[in-house]
Parts: sequence; C-alpha cells; structure tokens
Amino acid sequence: MPMTLADLRRFAVAQSLFPPTTLKRALLRLGFVQADPIRAPARAQDLMLRHRVKNYRAGDLERRYTKLGIEEDFFINYGFVTSSLQVLMHPRTDSCVPAEGQLPWPAARRKRAQLLLEFVRERGRVHPREVDEHFSHGKVKNYWGGSSNATTHLLDAMHYQGLLRVVRRESGIRIYAAHQHEPRSTDEAACRARIDALVDAAVRIYAPLPVGSLSFLVRRLRFAVPQWQDELTSALQRTKQRLAHTRINGIDWYWPADNDVARRTPQEVVRLLTPFDPVVWDRARFELLWGWVYRFEAYTPVSKRKRGYYALPLLWRDRVIGWGNLSVKNGKLKSEFGYVESPPRDRAFKRELEEELGRLLVFLGLES
Repeated sequence: MPMTLADLRRFAVAQSLFPPTTLKRALLRLGFVQADPIRAPARAQDLMLRHRVKNYRAGDLERRYTKLGIEEDFFINYGFVTSSLQVLMHPRTDSCVPAEGQLPWPAARRKRAQLLLEFVRERGRVHPREVDEHFSHGKVKNYWGGSSNATTHLLDAMHYQGLLRVVRRESGIRIYAAHQHEPRSTDEAACRARIDALVDAAVRIYAPLPVGSLSFLVRRLRFAVPQWQDELTSALQRTKQRLAHTRINGIDWYWPADNDVARRTPQEVVRLLTPFDPVVWDRARFELLWGWVYRFEAYTPVSKRKRGYYALPLLWRDRVIGWGNLSVKNGKLKSEFGYVESPPRDRAFKRELEEELGRLLVFLGLES
C-alpha cells in the first residue's frame, strides 16, 4: 500500500522515542543531545532524556558526565555529543591536522590563546574565574549584546576550536582542561567520508525529514565543521542518494534506508516533550505532521506569546494535540494545559496525563 503522512507521523514518534534503556546506551543511540540552560521545570537535555532512559532523574547527565564518554560541543546546536561523533568534527582546520598556529584569528589573539593554553596545561583543570584573575583581559560584548569577561569569551572560542574540553561543571560553570586532537588524514576522500558520517548521524536523529528540512539540517552542520561548509551542498546531494525516499502531497521525504517505516500501532502514552526534542525540533516538519504551528516563545515578549514561556508539546499516542506549561513553586508542581482543539474526553487520556505528571514528580525529585 502507498505510504501516507500518518505512517510517517507514527514512524517519527516510534523511531525517536525508543524503549527506555540505560543512559549510556541512550546517548550512543542518539549521538547528540541538544542543551539549553532554561529550567521549566528542568533543562532541555534532562527533559529529553527522561523519555529514553530508565529511572532518569533531573541532573543525571551532569552528575555522570565524566563516565559517559561524551563531550560538550557544537553539532547542529550546542549540546552533548558522543566521543565517536566529536572526533569526526575536529580539528576545525582546513588541513584536517591540528595546529594552534592555524587558528583563524589575528596574531594578537592567537598569542593570548597560546598563553592561556599554557596556563591551563600547567594547572590541569581551571575555572573561568581563576583564568580571569590571572590574565584580567577585560570585557567584550557577547552574542546576546551583554558584557562578558574577555577570558571567558576566549575560553569559549578555544573550546570550540578543540584546544580545550569541558571536564565537568560546577554550579553550571564549565571547568576546562587542555585537549589535543589526534592528527587526521588530509586525504580528500577521508574528509568527505567524515562529512557524510556527520550528515548521516544528524539525519538519524531527526528523520523522517521533508526535503526542505533535510537541506536546513545539513546546512546547520556548518557549526560542526566550519572548515568544510563549502562542501555541504555536495554532501546533501550524496545524502539524498543514500536515503530512502517517498513523495506525499507533493513533498519529498527522506530517512535512513535501513529504518523500516512499517505501519505501527501508537502507544497509549501521554508525553510532555521539551521544545528541543527530536520529535518536535523541526518546526516545518512539525506543521506538516501535526497540522498546526508551534513556536518556542521564551524570548518572545509576554504580550505576544500564544502558548507560554516554555510550552511543552503534549504528545498523545502519535498526535501532538496541545501544550503544557509547568513550574515548581514551594516544592509543588504546577501545570497548565492548552489544546489545539478540545481536550480528549476519553478516560484513557485523563489516566495517562496523570501518569505523565506522576513521572515528572519522580523525575524532579518531588514525589512524597
């Protein structure tokens, strides 16, 4: 029988929300977990993992970070990547060979970076405050238009270039150590293979993808491999040839060829998803699959918000039917819900919504 949009919708839910497993196995299967600092009622990475990890509790990723074989880094966004995925992105130099002298910075900044790197190597692990006290480089304007310590800004840039790694966090602050990436082959075919592997990893997280979203996703890999951003167009064409494909309502859809888009029976489960969950991250795909517009409104002026500060998409079976705004006040979980249409009236939905709120209490450590 011809494939339908309903088949793709069920596939999108089932392949991403796989049966809960251990934290390490879930991270290996995902490859990348996007991070966000907002807590509403918990950070995005924790809200994402609680659906995919048995007995997951808020903060487990940060608490167990050093034993999980993962790194903080940019992929399509900033987050946590497996070590095997990170090595495909580094070094972020044109030659595939790490060299501090190849940093795309003015000479004065390269010199400051070299001095800072020597300081980190001498100390082993450093807190940004410790670095700033030693160098006192002053202030610079950060991405959001505010003021940041110049040393903190330089630490971030060196981390992105792969000279430093985050070894852990203390009260949310990154603690850095020196990082030396292994030399990589400069062979053109080897570099192309690394790009293709990164594209495949991204597609596996967010498939099935309409053609426009596939192009958008591959372009975002310019953050992972800025040294190869000119190669991403040809990588996209190679990717289309490797992927399975169908055309529905005039739109081409793509997914990994080894994933079976079988007709699936939706689970009788309610899930409150973070806005960054792979199921709902792509807003264009969201609208095609679920028929309404969802926007992340945390940075939208209050008067212009339609769903709420941090509205969590509400998934019932294989349909996103609304959203929830959750907060913790005086040790109690507060919840408000909105629906695209009217809320389901069947007992199964009400029961499962209560079950989901109960799971959130355990996840947040608020159970009595």
